[in-house]
Amino acid sequence: MELQDLYREVILDHNKHPRNFGRLDPADAVANGHNPLCGDKLTVTLRLANDAIQDVKFEGNGCAISVASASMMTEAIKGKDRASVNQLFDKVHALLTQQDAPSTDLGKLAALSGVREFPARVKCASLCWHTLNAALATADAASAPAVSTE
Repeated sequence: MELQDLYREVILDHNKHPRNFGRLDPADAVANGHNPLCGDKLTVTLRLANDAIQDVKFEGNGCAISVASASMMTEAIKGKDRASVNQLFDKVHALLTQQDAPSTDLGKLAALSGVREFPARVKCASLCWHTLNAALATADAASAPAVSTE
């Protein structure tokens, strides 16, 4: 299967059937993300245990790439500690922004490499990751900053 076909198949599947869609209540951390360029909006809620992500959900609306990226992100980070999540963020960010970035060790997230062919969509795919970082920056749900891609 060609990478472009895999990209399309994975993106479409996660957009039509998003995993971990909804809101955790109570949550240990929450952050809101917004991409004013295309109108994507999402909220990430987390439960933490021993510095690891015990559970994560997202809700909101956006384009197929935004929803699919958030869905894949939640699957990939569940159960991981903060250090592992930070490393994964760095790998995904490189995958989205650097032509020669390796996609090994990323599983389904490797399908996001197709996004870099459409520079205007990189913000769509990275919004959830930046929102996750904002949520992890604080465990106090009331003071989590809003995130914008602008």
